[in-house]
Amino acid sequence: RGENYDGTICRFSELLELVAAIDGIDRIRYTTSHPMEMNESLYQAYVEVPELVSHLHLPVQSGSDRILTQMKRGHTALEYKSIIRRLREVRPYIDMSSDFIIGFPGETDADFEATMKLIEDVGYDRSFSFIYSPRPGTLAASMPDDVPHQVKKARLARLQARINEMTQEISASMVGSEQKVLVERHSTKDASMYAGRTENNRVVNFAAEADIIGKFVNVRITEALPNSLRGEFIAIAEPGSGVSRCA
Repeated sequence: RGENYDGTICRFSELLELVAAIDGIDRIRYTTSHPMEMNESLYQAYVEVPELVSHLHLPVQSGSDRILTQMKRGHTALEYKSIIRRLREVRPYIDMSSDFIIGFPGETDADFEATMKLIEDVGYDRSFSFIYSPRPGTLAASMPDDVPHQVKKARLARLQARINEMTQEISASMVGSEQKVLVERHSTKDASMYAGRTENNRVVNFAAEADIIGKFVNVRITEALPNSLRGEFIAIAEPGSGVSRCA
């Protein structure tokens, strides 16, 4: 929230509406939010602001209520999942990504399994996951760093492997679909091709004859690769148009 010119309070959802009203703004993506900042007005923005992408990075850090309490996150795993359930009521195909800290002081096998259960319940499309290390000035820095490093590494590898599987499943589900792509540049590996991003933040490489950098185009997805997609250029997208993730 922030103060308007007239002294009233502008909510984040209102800011999104104001940005969407600017001519030429066809896609809005924001990061990084906190679960406790989600509210009814923001859910409503996902109903009323089509420029707001169907992709949200919502950090959770852990699926264990005990660890979440020690982290001072201010929510439980169930409350976090309730937020995502509410989001998917208004945006059924919204893709979620998140942050995870593995091996927080005192994390047990049961705590880690609770995180893995959260991952299965939500179905993430990517994550930023890290092994815990003490950070000066934080409350956790005074706690014993008691999870063995090899245990942290093994847990991190398991978490990342599962989320990578989910990422590939979502990519595979996009093959055959038509996507609205914001063209950012020429492809890194082939300068004769273009590279752009889908609404759910996938990089797509495709060929096109026109000069389309900075434009929205419609692309049919033809192949899902480990780190990107390939597609066929269809046409320059009409302003305000949208396409579905699913084939």
